Amino acid sequence: MSSWLSRITGTREAQFAATAVVSGAVVAGAILGYQHVRRQERVEDLKGSIPGWGSESAKLTDFGSASTVLSKEDERSARLAERAQKGDYDDELILEQLARNRVFLTNDGLQKLRSAFIIVVGCGGVGSHCTAALARSGVSRIRLIDFDQVTLSSLNRHAVATLADVGTPKVLCLKRRLQQITPWVHFDLCNELYRPEAAERLLGEWEGRKPDYIVDAIDNIDSKVALLEYCYKNNLKVISSMGAGCKSDPTRIFIGDISASTDDPLSRSTRRRLRAVGISSGIPVVYSTEKPGPGKAQLLPLPEEEFKKGSVGDLGVLPDFRVRILPVLGTMPAVFGYAVANHIILKVTGYPSEYLPAKGREKMYDTILAQLQGYEERLARATTPGEDAQGFKLGVSASDVGYIVEEVFRGKSVISGIPTRLALVRWQKPSPGSTMDLSVPGQKNSKVKLGQLVCMTKEEAAVHMKEVVEGGREVESMYDREIVGLVEQRLREEGEFEKYR
Repeated sequence: MSSWLSRITGTREAQFAATAVVSGAVVAGAILGYQHVRRQERVEDLKGSIPGWGSESAKLTDFGSASTVLSKEDERSARLAERAQKGDYDDELILEQLARNRVFLTNDGLQKLRSAFIIVVGCGGVGSHCTAALARSGVSRIRLIDFDQVTLSSLNRHAVATLADVGTPKVLCLKRRLQQITPWVHFDLCNELYRPEAAERLLGEWEGRKPDYIVDAIDNIDSKVALLEYCYKNNLKVISSMGAGCKSDPTRIFIGDISASTDDPLSRSTRRRLRAVGISSGIPVVYSTEKPGPGKAQLLPLPEEEFKKGSVGDLGVLPDFRVRILPVLGTMPAVFGYAVANHIILKVTGYPSEYLPAKGREKMYDTILAQLQGYEERLARATTPGEDAQGFKLGVSASDVGYIVEEVFRGKSVISGIPTRLALVRWQKPSPGSTMDLSVPGQKNSKVKLGQLVCMTKEEAAVHMKEVVEGGREVESMYDREIVGLVEQRLREEGEFEKYR
């Protein structure tokens, strides 16, 4: 064996081959070593160019708010960010910081993310975590919109705020802290309340570019609905976070269409208001299916002494803003915020995503509408002698049916609580006279209004139609006091929401 090796290695060809292998290894090692040294030099140059640390640090004022004087750390970060945003920051360092995302999303996907322009409206618990995730993932242009300031009580759920930030605007806090992590990100700060009259400016272009996505992380219902309505009607991509308050189970958080969101008061109110302006679906939301129950957190009641002081509305920081405390487990807004950011990252980069679909109920609405049509035609013939029901029209659409069933009666029978085989029927016997409107020549319309309808199962509706609507029996003698009270409460709620329709 040894003699064979001697003969092989003793040949001129083998010697040339060995020399080539050794030379190649030496050259490769030299190249890799040079690249490593150059990378280290760039890192050291960058570190050396950052202004030095000082002995001063940010302090709280006597009132607990942040000092207006920037700390040395913030000054260093601001100077570095200013340089980086002018292009004086090695792109290879940025790519190295984003290396894991780059491998996951591919070069093309990461480039799309780096060139994206995202607007975040609401920079509290959900919005701050979403913003931090987007900046860390590579988004280079972010507009932040929020009127509020960092408070001590918000530190349990804010992504980056510190004690030194208490009293500072949330938008400024996010910019300062994230500049220390991703100095190349451009931030556009709008320290103001989102309002409809400013929508075009706040959600408009930035240096000629429209937003790729808008994040709704608002917890005020009026502002939330106004934002979503504007985005929907102006074809702006938006994703909305529903309520994280009083939630504790992260396994019940889903991403889906707003029409599928359930078991969340903020979601229900938002859906109801949007349906009133003709929007029933087409907006992706992050929501929780967790149900309230014994021992779980609930919205804290306002102390009685506050009511005695006068108008409760005067206690809010702004008109129509909540004045009661909403219990929030600090981890849940973070989960909501990261789910929102994850959705945006996937959609902007074109990464494949397939969420669990929500069960559609449109066919059910059509069936309920057809049955209501039959009931109203039967009633019209009985109350309008000499007229048939041919060409009889209801002033109710399938969308209206969905609104009444899902938003007013929570998707189940008000009598038994059963969520299947549903129907709509009048709650009370109509007033004396015809239920058919003949005021327009050649047209026969029903006089029924949405606020007169209740949701029952088909079997319950058939009995109710016969006994109450046609038979004249009082609902108080047909149902117990609890059911009658619940129906009246739901119909009153509908009356209050009628102004939004």
